[in-house]
Amino acid sequence: MLIQAIGDLLPSAVGVAISPVPIIAVILMLGTPQAKSNGPAFAAGWVAGLVIVSVVVLTLASGASDPDSGTATGVNWFQVVFGLVFLGLAARQWKSRPRGDGEPEMPKWMAAIDTFSPVKSLGLGALLSGVNPKNLALTAAAAASIAQADLSGGNAAIAVGAFVVLASLTVVGPVAFYLVAPAKASGVLMTVKDFLGVHNAAIMITLFVVLGVKLLGQGLGAVAS
Repeated sequence: MLIQAIGDLLPSAVGVAISPVPIIAVILMLGTPQAKSNGPAFAAGWVAGLVIVSVVVLTLASGASDPDSGTATGVNWFQVVFGLVFLGLAARQWKSRPRGDGEPEMPKWMAAIDTFSPVKSLGLGALLSGVNPKNLALTAAAAASIAQADLSGGNAAIAVGAFVVLASLTVVGPVAFYLVAPAKASGVLMTVKDFLGVHNAAIMITLFVVLGVKLLGQGLGAVAS
């Protein structure tokens, strides 16, 4: 049961992990004079945001393991709605993608990352993981799937931990890499940043389509059963 629950949340975890903007943000932080304090602070905020949202949703969705309960019905419709939302976001991303040699547009706050303090970096990490609409929806979907799995308290905690670890690999990983081998990490991470910046639209379109179909199919299947 635990293995199945972890398998069900894998797409959501990968969806959170493959988020170009947070990855680019943490890489930019690791290129600033305060990298050794701001990088870990950003990673800590990222993890904290995922944990908080997961615990809150898991608490609210308790009882969803009973397919006939109102909570289970609510979770199923949540999946349907957000499946449609993700498909809509994929369409919007496609329409707004850069044409020809156009430069992909990045958030304006990225230009000020070198002025961030550790506290601001911590807050940014938490906002991008726990408040960012896409990640909020995916984390909520993962927590709801855990609630539906009817796990014991200990196993539910393990499932949440697995989700947070998987969803944090692309943020915590670069920070750990930098702290262990800063000279080697610099070139590798900048190459990753440039790739994500150029292919941001394609990555997000693919991600939204896959997750939208997954959530929509899962929700509709449960509603129809």
